Amino acid sequence: MLSDIALITVVLISLYTDLRYRKIYNAVLFPTFLLALTYWFVSGGLGGILFSIKGATLGLALLLIPFMLGGMGAGDVKLLAVIGAWQGPQFVWLCFLCTAIVGGIIAAVQLSKSGRLLQSLKYILFTFLPGAPKAHAFGTLTTAKAGEAFPYGVAIASGTFATYLLR
Repeated sequence: MLSDIALITVVLISLYTDLRYRKIYNAVLFPTFLLALTYWFVSGGLGGILFSIKGATLGLALLLIPFMLGGMGAGDVKLLAVIGAWQGPQFVWLCFLCTAIVGGIIAAVQLSKSGRLLQSLKYILFTFLPGAPKAHAFGTLTTAKAGEAFPYGVAIASGTFATYLLR
């Protein structure tokens, strides 16, 4: 119960700051991560802390490549790691899947509105084809036009709440 309250609180704070400032702050995430580790160590000993570390590692790993490709900010990656630290690997995996669905829907709607859906689908296709134009020719988060990028914290928060409903 305490882990749920702590997680929902950090997700709501991160959602607010991502919507308002387009940032998810380390000042929120780092203490929450340490609190998760402490909570699981106190309540479950070595097994508890391993559960938390496995969840955090999986959460970090799942969004690391999109971050490295310029598709999202570091705060998004760290937020998913904190979610994993609080709820473990199974929860963070399902949360990631729900988040990806919500994020894909938001992105498709935004790209459709801006008339760039086809170009974005080409980008995805060309990423996996040998000899295709380099991915950076299509742009990244830092070169996105105004209104094209969206705060991914919205998708992560929605995915987290969907995961609570599904489990």
